[in-house]
Amino acid sequence: MARRRKPPRAGALTEIQPLKIATQIAILQALYYLTAGMLMLFTALVTGMSFSLNMLLGWDGVRGDTTRGWLLSFVWLLDGGLFMSVAIVILVARSKLVPDFALTFHGLHLVFTTLYTHALPSNSMWWVTMAGSSAVSIALGMWGCQYRELQPVFFGGGRILGSGSRTSGPTNQQATAEEGQAGLLNEGDDDIGEAGFSRGRGRGRGKDGNGEYELAEMKQGA
Repeated sequence: MARRRKPPRAGALTEIQPLKIATQIAILQALYYLTAGMLMLFTALVTGMSFSLNMLLGWDGVRGDTTRGWLLSFVWLLDGGLFMSVAIVILVARSKLVPDFALTFHGLHLVFTTLYTHALPSNSMWWVTMAGSSAVSIALGMWGCQYRELQPVFFGGGRILGSGSRTSGPTNQQATAEEGQAGLLNEGDDDIGEAGFSRGRGRGRGKDGNGEYELAEMKQGA
């Protein structure tokens, strides 16, 4: 007898989408260099430095013994740490995938820099900058994604997820209906009492647990 295959877990086919992941990585990498280019161009115009492709793909300018090196290091931290964390929150929106994407575009930047300069970066300032940028992007990205995941979700006019939501328990309308039914029962008991009859309160409702009963009034003969 052929062995029956176990059905795939719900959502398993949609969790891993190589094409979607590759597209997100390409978009993040493009945004990484686009934002860095804009920041580098602004920095060059303000400080009077010459703008070139070496500012984006070179590593020799990021050094700790010059003011320009510290400025370029700050620009890379601002780009990879702050702006890219916002991009990750918008595009990825899943906290458990933030480290993978953050380390991926930083790793690709290392590859492109090595290919452009034909040598591995040898400045310790460059490595410290990239490590700090990776750490900041991971920390801010995970915080932003977790904050986004914990936001309440509204469906059909009611809150179903998030803080302050209730998944069980009677609603206000149900509580009001129950109170109305209890009021009708109490009014019925009062009417019976006024007619000269009294209904027993039920078993086990007295102080001693045996129940409380009242006798009806008897008419005296002439």
